[in-house]
This record gives sequence, C-alpha cells and structure tokens, in this order.
Amino acid sequence: QVEVVESGGGLVQVGGSLRLSCTASGLDFKNTAPVWSRQSPGKEPEGVACVSWSGGATYYSNSVQGRFTISRDNAKNTVYLQMNDLKPEDTATYYCGADHGYCDYDPSSGSVRPPLQNWGRGTQVTVSS
Repeated sequence: QVEVVESGGGLVQVGGSLRLSCTASGLDFKNTAPVWSRQSPGKEPEGVACVSWSGGATYYSNSVQGRFTISRDNAKNTVYLQMNDLKPEDTATYYCGADHGYCDYDPSSGSVRPPLQNWGRGTQVTVSS
C-alpha cells in the first residue's frame, strides 16, 4: 500500500513562491517517473511537471515552463516542486503520482500527461491577486 505525505501548499500572493514536497513509501520509488499534476474545480487534471527516474530529465507543461522546477531525492523517496512567480491561474490542488518509469511528455503540445493514479490527496495552492 502506497503511503504519501504531501506538504508545502498554502496561500501566497501573486509573484510569490512555494515549494511542494511529496514523500512516498510502499512502492519502488526510484524506478518511477513522478508527475506533479493539478486540478481546479470544474477543470480536467493538468500534468505540470515530470522527472525521470534518475532526475536527469525534466519536463514541463507550457503553462509553467520557466517558473516551476521539479526535482527528486531518491534517498528520501521524495519529489519536489519549486514554484516561482506564481499566478492566480496556478490556484489548484496539486497531486503527485506516477504510472510509469518514464515521463509521458508531448513536445508538440507542450503537455505532460497526468497520471491515472495519484499517490495522495493533494495539497492546496491558492494564489491571491
């Protein structure tokens, strides 16, 4: 059974920063390619960032490219999402999860496929203007 601790969400003003953390146990973390995705009420889930199993490759959706940074620490079974220059449209519940050992990224559309199964219940990020 996968157990996860997600943290780092909160309320921040436009232009501010937050760092999300997701620590997972009960799975072969080092062989996964974790995805941070987000969802707002009434909207479809959106994959925002993915990191390869080694951490050597990262992928971002066009909506966050240049502002968000995903990273991982396999020794701690943890994936991070550093979010800078936050905008009101970044307001959402953020989830971590993985379906594969690779990132499913479409360069033609600049999109990251969100996982079918998230690991946890998510952490809320609210950006006020």
